[in-house]
Amino acid sequence: MPGMLQSLRIRNLALLEEVALEFEPGFTAVTGETGAGKSILLGALSLLAGGRADKSLIRQGAPACEVEAALGFKDTRTLDALLGALDLPACEDGVLLLKRSLPREKAPRITVNGGLATLSALQRIGERWIDFHGPGEPRRLLKESCQLELLDLFGRAGGPLAAYQENYHAWRGLRDERARVARETRLSADQISFLEAQLARLDALELTAEAVETLERDFQRQNSARELLELAAALAEGLNGEEGAGARVAALVREARRLEALDPAAGRALAERLASVSVELSDLGAEFASLGGEYQFEPGQAEALQERMDAWLDARRRHGGDLASVLAARDAMRRRLELQGDIEGALARLDRDIAGAARALADAASVLRRAREGAARELAKAAAGGIAQLGFRKADFQVNIVPLAGPGPTGDCGCEFLFSPNAGEAALPLNRVASSGELARVMLALKAVLAGLDGVPVLVFDEVDANVGGEIGRVVGEKMAGLAGGRQVFCVTHLPQVAAQAASHLVVTKDQSAGRTRVRIEAIHENRKARVSELARMLGDRTAKSALAHAEELLGKGRGKTENEKPFCLE
Repeated sequence: MPGMLQSLRIRNLALLEEVALEFEPGFTAVTGETGAGKSILLGALSLLAGGRADKSLIRQGAPACEVEAALGFKDTRTLDALLGALDLPACEDGVLLLKRSLPREKAPRITVNGGLATLSALQRIGERWIDFHGPGEPRRLLKESCQLELLDLFGRAGGPLAAYQENYHAWRGLRDERARVARETRLSADQISFLEAQLARLDALELTAEAVETLERDFQRQNSARELLELAAALAEGLNGEEGAGARVAALVREARRLEALDPAAGRALAERLASVSVELSDLGAEFASLGGEYQFEPGQAEALQERMDAWLDARRRHGGDLASVLAARDAMRRRLELQGDIEGALARLDRDIAGAARALADAASVLRRAREGAARELAKAAAGGIAQLGFRKADFQVNIVPLAGPGPTGDCGCEFLFSPNAGEAALPLNRVASSGELARVMLALKAVLAGLDGVPVLVFDEVDANVGGEIGRVVGEKMAGLAGGRQVFCVTHLPQVAAQAASHLVVTKDQSAGRTRVRIEAIHENRKARVSELARMLGDRTAKSALAHAEELLGKGRGKTENEKPFCLE
């Protein structure tokens, strides 16, 4: 078995106060009176699979409800890759730890292997480990999209389908491009004049990063020219003026030269350094004076700079706010104008590309269709055998490949499941002939056929055996046990014939004593007496000798382990 649910702990969920369960591989039946609370167990599993929740689920009087589970896997490499993509911790020792709490006053909290997770992450992980089949699941069989999914799953058509869809999207993309070119490139005279004027305004600008940077710098200088000029003049005067730093340092240089004359060995180096400072100060003063000249703008020069800046700001406002957006807009205008001279040529090139893509699409569709035709024959044969075992011994089940008017997202063909429950009657689409009980059995037969293909290790069936009974119930139980050969199966059932086939058996009871309602979940598969009693209750009377004898008989034919009595449920 690739993986299984090892343990589950539930606290304060609906009417359940607390329970801790350890699970075995294989088939587990969940039974109890109608209204006893069997849905609580399924609700806990749904929460851990990312199902939606609201605070009405919290047990009255409790501050929060909490569900946690441990799942074991033989190989966690694929799962760990998903966890890594979700930025969650990898599994340790092959165990996946899930925990979800729903406080009454605080925000919900989800952890996966101890790391905080989002609800969407929990849902993506849930798709890898659990698959629910509730009372409404058989109704999905009435949808052609569901039928096609099942057929492709059975036929392992994932590769041909992916190849087809790649070609389909390429073909559709070219068709959309042609429609866009035909629609957008046929411009009126006024549109052409407008685009030409816009393009001329942009072409008049020097649209390079260096030119734009220079323009913005010069404009900033112009706006601050008076202040800049005053600062530059003040710095130049402070360095090279009569009372400036340069004159004072020059006087100091003369004194240093006198010291050098008196003590050449000690004073020469210091005098040279001070002379260098004097020269540097003089140079700085000259450069500040020169810089002041750059801040002096002629009236005509200032006006031209203002016009260029206005044009650049207008282009930014119209076309996206930065140089890259403006360049992209300019190039797009240029292409649209250029296409006016060669619209027919552009459309002709696209038509040739579309024709080539259509041929590739037709080839891919043919491969996919042949794969589906072969799978349809095999699936019909396998499902018909399973349906016959479930009581329709003269039934007819067919899978027809239905051509579509044209290529679609999933191929150029669909499929249709046809069914006739009785001999001599023509097979018709499921939605025209199948009752809810018949649909449930058809779905179960298909699930048995498809059991080993989807890789999900935990299957949950919620009363999919409704509307069947007697000998057919026994066969349903055998189907469930067969499904459990390669995975873990949980089934909520009212049929003793199904429950007797389970290797593990959980009973849900409701206690309404002491003014408070409580739900309990207990395992009875290692207590033969308790299990016989529960099967007898399901048969109609747990005290009747005939029911007890029938329960013993069912259990003798079943696959459950019932010899030893060991504690299983911790509360």
